Parts: sequence; structure tokens; C-alpha cells
Amino acid sequence: MNRTHSPLFHISKRASIPWYISWAIRAAAIVAAMLVCALVTMLLTGADPIRIYVTIFQGSFGTVRKFWVLLQELSILLCVSLAVTPAFKMRFWNIGGEGQVLIGGLATAACMFYLGDKMPSGLLIPVMIVASILAGAIWALIPAIFKARWNTNETLFTLMMNYVAIQLVSYFCNIWDRKGSGIVGIINPNTRAGWFPVLAGRQYLLNVLVVAVLTVAVYIYLRYTKHGYEISVVGESERTARYVGIKVEKVILRTMLLSGALCGIAGLLLVGGTDHTISTTTAGGRGFTAVMVSWLAKFDPIFMVLTSFLLAFLSRGSSQIAQNFGLNHSFGDILTGIILFFIIGSEFFINYRLSFRASSEKEDGSHA
Repeated sequence: MNRTHSPLFHISKRASIPWYISWAIRAAAIVAAMLVCALVTMLLTGADPIRIYVTIFQGSFGTVRKFWVLLQELSILLCVSLAVTPAFKMRFWNIGGEGQVLIGGLATAACMFYLGDKMPSGLLIPVMIVASILAGAIWALIPAIFKARWNTNETLFTLMMNYVAIQLVSYFCNIWDRKGSGIVGIINPNTRAGWFPVLAGRQYLLNVLVVAVLTVAVYIYLRYTKHGYEISVVGESERTARYVGIKVEKVILRTMLLSGALCGIAGLLLVGGTDHTISTTTAGGRGFTAVMVSWLAKFDPIFMVLTSFLLAFLSRGSSQIAQNFGLNHSFGDILTGIILFFIIGSEFFINYRLSFRASSEKEDGSHA
């Protein structure tokens, strides 16, 4: 007699789990990732695993300067994550954060380069703010118009806009470069025109404060305003949104304007407050990392603070490992990739559950 055997395990969707359990799963994934990173490093270098863990913490908390660099990395990543979140919540997959940040930074650099000797910083900085916001907003509006009018694929469109932005930055770098290397040095190093002021002796404090205010503002906007409600409805169902009288095309355009404007601010903070120069790598991949930050935080700006801190901390720690153990920078990227793999994988166990055959048959027998 033929008997059919049930699978060894089957996957089922979880209804919901408490927030503390989901974060416990993520914490377990991080611990597992750190164990794997320590093992990989130990095999390659022969170093003590405890020393490796100490090195990870030293990358962010070893000195006061390293701590402020961590806060700077956290704030810029958080700013870009806040920027893409309204679009994602609307189910508009804006993968163009990288290009929007670059365009905002390019507008800032252009103001510093062309207007630095023509107006005082008290006037130049407001001009930079307006220019970067407008540049980022317009760059994001272009794919939004095509999506609203002709229903084009926003993922591909915004992705391609990144490459256009990179080439624009490269073009202007070649124009502004006075040495023929294609690299723009520090802009206005003598006059510091357009450089953000240093607060309380801390170079990055202003950036951190600006992003803190933006975090609260975006949280209130998404949670307590009519615009935030419309974004949620459009994200759930465009048909339902139209049925209740929401103009979907208008919401798409408005939301992408906001998304691009926030990315422009991130570019402003990078060029005016951190680097004081521009290059094709100014955004540093944050436009893509922000996608994961927003997704892991379930589009909640408050939780994004935690996920941004986590990724910035792990990235700094990986770089410190590569530096301390005489490995090249790519090794730090490998360790970061391992950590991100575990974090992303943890989402599977948050959203789904595995039921093994033995336990399933036992449950069936108990109900018989």
C-alpha cells in the first residue's frame, strides 16, 4: 500500500508577532552575524575572536572623534532613509535616492563655487539650501510625472536617473578641476564660503541636529496629517484611493517632490557640512542602503533611528577590523555584506514560521 509522506517542513505566514519578539529575532541574527565575521577574520588572520569584537566597538567608540563620525554617518543615512520612506509607503519604489542626493550636492557645490566670492556666507548658505532642495525635488519629480501620466516603471526609471546624476557630477568635476585630475579639491578652503558653521566645537553637530528635526517632522507628517493618510491609502490600493476621492496622480507628484527635497538636503549636508567638496562617490551608496533601513524599520521614522545606528555601527566596525588587521578595505565590505545578509534573513523568520513534520504529526495526533 502506497503511503504519501508529508514534507519534512512547511512554511506558513505569521499573522503577527509582538514587536519585542521581532526585535529579539533581529538581535539574534546580529549576534550570529558577528560570530561568523569573527570566525572569518580569525581564519584569515589568526587573531583572537575577543580582540575582533573589541575592534568592532573601537571603530565607533574608540575615541571621541570616532563617535562623532558615527553620529555623522548615522544622521546622513537616516536623512536619506527618511527621504525614500514616503514614496515607499505609497508603494512607489524610489530607487533613485543616490542620484537625488548627488544632484542636491551638485547644486550646493555649484553655489559654493560660483557664488562663494560674490556674497557673504549669511546669504550664501540660504541660497545653497534652496538650490539643493529644488534640485533634489526636480530630479525626483521627473520619474513621478512619467509614472502619474503614463504609468512607467518607477523602479527602472529612478535607477537610471542615478547614472545620469553620476555623469553630471563627473562632467562638472572636470570643468571645476584646475589640475586636470577630474577631482575637485576642497571648495573655498581659504574663505570657507558656504561651509556650515561649527556648533559647540563639533563639526558634525549641526548635521545631527538638522536630521533630528527632520525625523520628528517626517514622523508627524506620515502619522498625523492628511497628506500622510492619503499616502497610506494610495499605498494600500489606488482603486480604493480613487473611490474615496483621492487624486492619486497628485499624491504621487507631491510625495516624490518631498522625497527628492529631503534627498537634496542630504546632499547639502554632505557637501556644505561634511566634505566641502563633490565627487561621484559623495553619496557613498547611501541611496541604496537607505532602502534597507526604511524596509527593516517598516517605514517608521522612529525605528529608522535604530536601524540606521545599527548599520552605521557595523560598517564602522568592519572598516576598523580591516584597518587593524592589515586587510584591504574590501574585506570590511565583505564583513558588512555578511552582517546585512543575516539581518535581511531574519525578516523571513519574523514574517514566516517553519513547522517540521514531527511536530505537525504530533499536533494532528493530539487533535484526533
